Amino acid sequence: MRAPLAAPALAAAPDVAMHPVSGSASGLTDVELTWIEKRLEQWIRFGRVAATRIVNRRTRVQSFRPGAVFAFVRWSSNDYGTVHSSIAIIAAVTPDAGYATYPFVSPGGDLLLRTDGWPKVKLVLEAIDAIEVAGIDPCDAAPDHWRHVGNHVAAGLPFRPYGRERHEAWLKRKALGQ
Repeated sequence: MRAPLAAPALAAAPDVAMHPVSGSASGLTDVELTWIEKRLEQWIRFGRVAATRIVNRRTRVQSFRPGAVFAFVRWSSNDYGTVHSSIAIIAAVTPDAGYATYPFVSPGGDLLLRTDGWPKVKLVLEAIDAIEVAGIDPCDAAPDHWRHVGNHVAAGLPFRPYGRERHEAWLKRKALGQ
């Protein structure tokens, strides 16, 4: 019986197998976005994109700097309708920080909010819209607000609105390093 082809390679270079690379070589967090009309649609709802790489006509990779906050929406369907919809608000991973993995996000990030199912996704999208109407970039909103929205949406409870006063308080706390 023949040995698997991978066995000699692992024996010859144990360091490669023992120490996987975390994150992209550039230190950015990469998000793979695919768009197949009415089948699979993935997009960034908000976020400051540092770089974009086109893979093919249906797929691109958008990259975010460490600490950047972005919203990643995923939706898929089949011949009978929507199969899956989700939204995640993620803070891009910083070097040497712990992080959660998430599909299509490499290496991962601080998962501030994640919800599945169109009714809940719609509530989060409305929360994002309300922040934009208040004249605030959702990227700059307090991370605790996104956690609050995610927890309340998951529990089926109303969440507090995020307005100018709350944002000013967050900016002051952030300036103090808290």
